[in-house]
Parts: sequence; C-alpha cells; structure tokens
Amino acid sequence: MDYLQQLTGRYPALAGCTADIEKAFAVMVKCFSGGGKLLVAGNGGSAADAQHIVGELMKSFVKKRPPPKDFLLELEKIDASIAENLSARLQSGLSAIALSEHSALNTALINDIDGSITFAQQVLGYGKEGDVFMGLSTSGNAKNVIYAAAVAKAKKMPVIALTGGGGGGLRRLADVAIIVPETETYKIQELHLPVYHCLCLMLEDYFFQ
Repeated sequence: MDYLQQLTGRYPALAGCTADIEKAFAVMVKCFSGGGKLLVAGNGGSAADAQHIVGELMKSFVKKRPPPKDFLLELEKIDASIAENLSARLQSGLSAIALSEHSALNTALINDIDGSITFAQQVLGYGKEGDVFMGLSTSGNAKNVIYAAAVAKAKKMPVIALTGGGGGGLRRLADVAIIVPETETYKIQELHLPVYHCLCLMLEDYFFQ
C-alpha cells in the first residue's frame, strides 16, 4: 500500500517532505533489520509524540503481528499453559524507547547535574552503532534534544530530526531532517502526527507482510 500517496492526498502541504520521509524510512529499515533500536526524544507535546511513536512500533498498529514460531515453540517448552495464553496475545514489536519516560533517572539528572543532559545521558547509555536517534523539536532548537543528537552522532548512530520552521540547530546535526512547512508550534505538531503515522505504517508493512 502506498502510504506516502495517502499521506499527501490527505495533507497536500506535506508533499515537499516525501523524499525525506522515504530517507528516514530507509534509515529505520536498516536499523531494525540489523537488530537495532530507535531512541526517541522530545519535550512537551513532542514528548507525547515520542511515546505515541513507540506505541505504534512496539505492538500491532493496523496489521496482525504474531510472534515468530520459533519463539512460541521455546515458550511452550517452558510452560505449555503460559504459552497457550500468551501466544494469542503477544505481538511482535520493533524495538523503540521514548527517553522522556524514565522519571527517576531524568529527575536525578535534573537535581544532581543538569536537566539539559537527560536525553544525552540516555543515548550514551542505551545507544550503540546500528541504533537510530529520532529527535522531535518544533523549533529545532531544544537544547536537550540537540545534545542527544550530538551524542548519537559521536556513537555513529544516524539522527532523524522531525521539526518545523527552518529546522533550527537540530537540522545541522541530522542525517535526515523532516521539516514540516509550518512555523507555529501547534500547527507543526498537527503535521508531525501524520508524518510519523506514515513512517510507522510503512515500517509495519515492510516487516510484517
């Protein structure tokens, strides 16, 4: 299914973003195909969007995603009754972590060191070559997202930026920058959602035929 065509049909303003969406998709396919994970970060509404992205990737979105048969066989060896219960409920996921969600760690960093490094510290701890960092910032100038992107680059991780306006400082660090054509925060966020939904649909279609 041509999800990009559907996207631009519903949101014509995003027609200029399709090439970068395709580039981001290719980066994420390489990541997940190699056993990597996606680290996602943003502030405020963008933090909610980061959680939303993780929710669409880690479980079924529009397609059924039964776990691999070899995994189910291993589960049955452990406990047949547990396996019977879980095999009908578990869904295969694409590994993704929203970095805003670790409140104990993040508040410790805010209190003990510097709140601007919360995402950077997690990228340093979680990230490895082959993973991808996705930073969401409507202005492209969120310091904590920029710091995380810099750490990702230092760890040889591709950086995807989802932003608006001129892309800000985040654009300069990104391997792929999807910059929606709006300048007001809420209008940028209104276009971010269909963009990342499209990416999640494309990824699900690729990995779960």
